[in-house]
Amino acid sequence: MRLNQQPALKKAILDLPQAEKDKLLVRLINKDGMLIKQLHFQLLEDEFDLEERTAALLGQLQQLIDRAAGYIPNMLRSRNADAIMGELKYGSGLINEHATVTKDKMSEVRCRLWLVSQSFAHFGQLFEEHLYQLNDRLLQYQTGRMKYILGIYDKLHEDLQFEFRDELNSALAFAYQSGMRPYMEAQGLPNEV
Repeated sequence: MRLNQQPALKKAILDLPQAEKDKLLVRLINKDGMLIKQLHFQLLEDEFDLEERTAALLGQLQQLIDRAAGYIPNMLRSRNADAIMGELKYGSGLINEHATVTKDKMSEVRCRLWLVSQSFAHFGQLFEEHLYQLNDRLLQYQTGRMKYILGIYDKLHEDLQFEFRDELNSALAFAYQSGMRPYMEAQGLPNEV
């Protein structure tokens, strides 16, 4: 049940002495790790910390790609496509956490586009069209990532979009030359921005 559904309880809480409310607030915040990270970023960090966070995240993503390149062959097999998709989902989770904490669209686009571009560069054969659709899930997943990136990109100011235009166009060109093409067309995604 939500607090808004119990107006009497809400009024009683608001009428508590300030010290009691502070104790309750701290107890509630302690139960939500993501909220603690968000508050830490909002209250104690600045733009330099955001740059450090973004650089650290890109470092983690680089390690992820390097590790994946060490054990996933760039050969189109079902297990290879599933393995890289698992790694990409893990990387996407790292980016999701960064975006939730910082609410910074620029660094989110930068990291998401970097991860997609690196997956294309290191595992290009896994994105080729296959007669038996061994990599169908990977192609659909990566198309979803491209759609998501384009959605964020479209909301950025035109001057900020310029920073990502070349890399995004390269990723779109790769996608349209790969087995992703039918999925990209089905989603109505552009082949250039």
